Amino acid sequence: QVELVESGGGLARAGGSLRLSCARSGRTDTMYTMGWFRQAPGKEREFVATIAWAGGTTDYADSVKGRFTISRDIAMNTVYLQMNSLKPEDTAVYYCAASRSGGSVFNFESAYSYWGQGTQVTVSS
Repeated sequence: QVELVESGGGLARAGGSLRLSCARSGRTDTMYTMGWFRQAPGKEREFVATIAWAGGTTDYADSVKGRFTISRDIAMNTVYLQMNSLKPEDTAVYYCAASRSGGSVFNFESAYSYWGQGTQVTVSS
């Protein structure tokens, strides 16, 4: 079993930055692919970024490329999402997710078996 706990959300102004963290506990001996998704009010949850625990390959949604960076700290079992140049449309609840497969990156929800509770990010104009 894997538990994921997000932190770092909050309020930022347009053009500002926030860094989200996702701490992984439970089974940490397995190389999981980690992902970030977000859900804005009245919209479906969407893919944001993903990173393969083994090798560090990354992938991003087009809407965040060049602004967001996903990274991992293997020793701390933590994944980060650095969000720069924030826009009001980035406002959403951000969820961390873990896939049982560790060698590839995935940009779809069904690839992920474990989810965090989410952290709110609000960007004001």
